[in-house]
Amino acid sequence: MRYRNLGRTGIRVSPYALGAMMLGAPAQFGNPDHDDSIRIIHRALDAGINLIDTADRYADSEVVVGKAIKGRRDDIVLATKFSGAMGDDPNRRGTSRRWIMKAVEHSLRRLQTDYIDLYQIHRLDPDTDLEETLSALSDLIHAGKVRAIGSSTTPASDLVEAHWIAERRGLERLRSEQPPYSILNRGIETEVLPVAQRFGMGVLAWGPLAQGMLTGRVRKGRRTDARRADLMKVFSDERRLDAVEQLIPLAADAGLSMPHLAMAFCITHPGVTSAIIGPHSMSQLDDLLSGVDVTLDDDLLDRIDEIVPPGTDAGRLDQAYLPPALQQVPLRRRPLTDRSVA
Repeated sequence: MRYRNLGRTGIRVSPYALGAMMLGAPAQFGNPDHDDSIRIIHRALDAGINLIDTADRYADSEVVVGKAIKGRRDDIVLATKFSGAMGDDPNRRGTSRRWIMKAVEHSLRRLQTDYIDLYQIHRLDPDTDLEETLSALSDLIHAGKVRAIGSSTTPASDLVEAHWIAERRGLERLRSEQPPYSILNRGIETEVLPVAQRFGMGVLAWGPLAQGMLTGRVRKGRRTDARRADLMKVFSDERRLDAVEQLIPLAADAGLSMPHLAMAFCITHPGVTSAIIGPHSMSQLDDLLSGVDVTLDDDLLDRIDEIVPPGTDAGRLDQAYLPPALQQVPLRRRPLTDRSVA
């Protein structure tokens, strides 16, 4: 592995990060076998991957990771996330100081560690002042429970605001961003990646295989993965399927598998630090690891640009960020009584 700087933190991480979302997950989504999941984590670590990414809301993922890193903690850059709902209680979610202080203790207990290298806001909470969130996270850094803080799936404008708040209030800065990025989803090249580079942020890209569409198993006119197609609209998006059909012969001409093409593309961008892989079996992990040294030449990258132009998305990702102004009807429609212009 050729390790890279995680922004300006001084932390060196592998270009592939192990995403643990599928480890300890229910069988219909991932690998529920804790022992097998631990073996997968150990295999990744033995291969040189030193960054593990998880989240409090990923089923038993934090528990599995905690078991796996016993005796190896000092060699691992451990990242987890918070803000997702952790039950029916409305205060067991979000980015308030009240919840952050509880959430970090729960994660530390499950992970069986006394510090987290990178603590990330899973999604911003529009009901909480960003200053409130950054203040609480700064206190965790000062207490030694967290080494660095980051965000996930955050618009460029919010990243800029977070840095302004940190500078003006003397708070800790966001050191990383974790956005979706793949050949099929290049929208972050327009603003998110340039902003992250400008502020010296590391970028951990999730979804480099486009939720499985870039494995080569999802083809137009075939229901090879009907279960997943029922769960996610992206598998039936004609624009994405058309792009995949053009990428498959491109990879074949280059003598590459689709996963190797997709992963190499993702970590080629100078603004991307690591691409997060999410295997739930040993065979999947081994296949991805076998392509860690693949590089793409300019001609091949130009041909990819012709299929999915830079800064654009092929179709729409199900998990794409939607700001409150789009999600909440009252924010984009005047009350009926106020619509008259007479």
